[in-house]
Amino acid sequence: MLVLGALTLVPTGGHAFSSVSVDSSVYEWVEEASPAKLTSLSLPSFGPFQVVASDRAQLNGSIESETPAQFKAMLRAYPAIRQIDMIDCPGTGDDAANLALARMVRQAGITTFVPNGGSVRSGGVELFLAGAKRSAAPDAEFAVHSWLDEDGLEADDYSESDSVNQEYIDYYREMGMSADKAKAFYALTNSVPHDDALYLKPRDIAAFIPLD
Repeated sequence: MLVLGALTLVPTGGHAFSSVSVDSSVYEWVEEASPAKLTSLSLPSFGPFQVVASDRAQLNGSIESETPAQFKAMLRAYPAIRQIDMIDCPGTGDDAANLALARMVRQAGITTFVPNGGSVRSGGVELFLAGAKRSAAPDAEFAVHSWLDEDGLEADDYSESDSVNQEYIDYYREMGMSADKAKAFYALTNSVPHDDALYLKPRDIAAFIPLD
């Protein structure tokens, strides 16, 4: 039986969660921690990604249809990137693009990390799980809820065996969850409707998949 830490159910609106404030010390930590800092005046961006060092990028913003191409462009320009710091990721406006991007992250062997004050919500959680290694500061937050399709239907409106549901379970297994935990995690994400949110801590995610 899986036991989770304290979970908080709070209302929210729209497909993407609202932005959160992130303490400025997050950026300072990234700069100090990197062995190959770039100058503060040279921070190239590729969609929601911002390169902060030759081996590290930050993610601020949602994943959209064009984001996989932007990610590819970033790796072409900075092939040494090995970690993505997920600062504020409210989710995705294109689930197919989000899963495609997630598989690119895994294939590239990139680590995902959520620092102090970082917030990863909705489809951003799937992206976090794609990290070849995954880690998060103790006060990082994750938020899940049911997806919503173009017809206004949610996961529970489809049968459990429907391919639209099985796709997510297959994805969780691909990222390293056991069959039972993949089903349990998917059930957890759908335990609240799309217009609500269930907030989790890193220890809750670690109940389903190892964190470093």
